[in-house]
Amino acid sequence: MNEDVRLTAWVRGRVQQVGFRWFTRANALEIGGLTGFALNLEDGRVQVVAEGLRENCDRLLDWLRSDDTPGRVDGVTEIWDTPRGGYEGFAIR
Repeated sequence: MNEDVRLTAWVRGRVQQVGFRWFTRANALEIGGLTGFALNLEDGRVQVVAEGLRENCDRLLDWLRSDDTPGRVDGVTEIWDTPRGGYEGFAIR
C-alpha cells in the first residue's frame, strides 16, 4: 500500500557547503508530491524531512544513499512516522 508518510533522515559525511541541501530540494521537486525541508545541523549533518507517498519518500531516501549526491555521504539514519502537514513545498532551511 502506498500511504502518506513522514520520512526524517539524518545524513552524515561531507554534506555541508557542497550544495547538498539545494540538490536534495531539486530531487524532491523532481520526484514530485513531496513537502518538507533540508536543514544543516551544527554537528555537520543534514536533516531531511519529507512528507508524501511512501514510494516517493523511498525514492528520495535511495537518492540520499546513492553516489549521485554532492559531497560524500558516509551514512543515513532514518525514521518513519505519520505525516504532520504544515509544509508548503520543499524548503532549504
